[in-house]
Amino acid sequence: MQPPRTLIRRLLVLRLSKSPTTARQFTRHTNLASRGRPQIPYLSVPLARNQQFRYLTTERKRWLAYEVYLGLKYTIYVWAIVGFSVVAYYSIQQEWLERKYPTPHEWKFLTRLRFRLAKWAPDRTDLPQTDWVLIGNYAKNVVERLEDPKVDGAGLRESGGLGYDVTAKSEPWRRGYYEALMLCAKAAENLDDQVVDKTRRLVFPANQVVGPSNLNPKPIAHGSPSAPLEKDCERAFEAPDSFYMKIGDTKGFTTKQYLDAELEDASWQDFKGLHERAEQRYQHAVELAAVSSSSEPPPYNQSFVLLDTTRQPAANLLATLTALATHRARNGDVAAALPILLSVLRARRSLPRPQPQPTLPLYDEPEAPHASPWTLRNVTGIAKRLISPPAYPPPPPDGTIPPVRDARELCEEAALNLYIGEIIYSSASSSRSGSTREDGLAWTREAVDLAEEQLHKLNTSDDATEVAKKTCRECLSSGLDNWQRMVARLAREEAEKQDSSKSTGNSSSWLAGLWGDGKPENTRGRWVAEENVVKDRKRRAQEVLDESEAPKAGLGSLFWA
Repeated sequence: MQPPRTLIRRLLVLRLSKSPTTARQFTRHTNLASRGRPQIPYLSVPLARNQQFRYLTTERKRWLAYEVYLGLKYTIYVWAIVGFSVVAYYSIQQEWLERKYPTPHEWKFLTRLRFRLAKWAPDRTDLPQTDWVLIGNYAKNVVERLEDPKVDGAGLRESGGLGYDVTAKSEPWRRGYYEALMLCAKAAENLDDQVVDKTRRLVFPANQVVGPSNLNPKPIAHGSPSAPLEKDCERAFEAPDSFYMKIGDTKGFTTKQYLDAELEDASWQDFKGLHERAEQRYQHAVELAAVSSSSEPPPYNQSFVLLDTTRQPAANLLATLTALATHRARNGDVAAALPILLSVLRARRSLPRPQPQPTLPLYDEPEAPHASPWTLRNVTGIAKRLISPPAYPPPPPDGTIPPVRDARELCEEAALNLYIGEIIYSSASSSRSGSTREDGLAWTREAVDLAEEQLHKLNTSDDATEVAKKTCRECLSSGLDNWQRMVARLAREEAEKQDSSKSTGNSSSWLAGLWGDGKPENTRGRWVAEENVVKDRKRRAQEVLDESEAPKAGLGSLFWA
């Protein structure tokens, strides 16, 4: 009997000899870590070299659809916000323009829109220069719409000539129609030397046209279109005279409106060099103002100098006489202009003072003052003003009655002083008369003092009108400029006299300089000192000018009722 150890060894050898040389493989993957279970192909994990994925799975489809939905949603949100912002900006701009440049409420929307844009364009500061072509097109389109019976001109009748009979229309309609015609005339004046190329619809100055009538055309600016040919050009706008004649032929305007158009036409004729025609226009305006103010004989003589009578002249007569006098002074007829201005100044100084307005008795107890503007009454008032359309302003005075000596008339009086001082100073410039020049300078100083005083009062007043402030600002600014030029010229002549006297004294007494008696004196002349005074005065007056143009401070001030 064999020992147990030997028996076990034989059994192991027999078992190994009976095993096959190669194991049966269920798969072609032999490098798997586990061999304890069969490896079936659809149960095995594929290797990296044979990977196959489904890129567009159900979860990925849902994710892509959600991303597309989010993109469309946010795109719509962004464009909606942009669109609403543009609409809001446009609405706020039109509301601001309507309050600054009011239009008659009975006009159609498109007529009011274009009229607002036409009135706003000359006052825009965001453009390098005023686009008078755009202004003229807007204003002319407004006039055409107002004269069209199918749009805004229902009820108009032809009055003969170029005008219409607008007496059947309301006062706001007539005033707006007059302003549109005057705006057309102003645009025609600025486009009088412009032509339009019919082939390209471009506007060019007349001196740049290439043709037989302009043998030496002005060069075109760099980057501009090529110069037009004369055969392809026509006037860019109608002549200004046609609009002034249309206003004169229209029935239904006030006397002041006719006079303003007549004075503008006379100023245009004067600018074109037609001085005789301008003189006729000015004289006709004076006669029309005298006839419309009263039925009595005119209160002036043949030289248009106001007579010393007890009756006070109307505002239209004072304005037309001042325009006639400045026209004559501008054309060198100082002897005829100065007496007219002096008589007008004397008449203005005799005007009555404005009477204080009677205060109506208050039956309701006044509201107690609040420290904050955010009260219910103030907030309700500002909301009502923002929602409701602004009221059309009342008609201005027609000028057929004597004015009162208020702040605006005092500024007009200061402007008269300025005219008189300029005339006296310029008339004495050729003869170098020192006393006469000083008289003109004294008139200018008085004008500056009066204008600055009235502008300071208007800045601190609550019921001051923008027209009065504008008159005082223009008078003060022009007066300071004239004063500075006058004093600078006198200081320059004074320095020349001092230099000539010094050179003469040094050549005649050169020996006295050896003993110390011929030292040059560094003396400051009278006019140099006044020139420094004018500079300081101009600096201080600029603060008053800026104060009159500054808007109300604080956002809370908008909510005061």
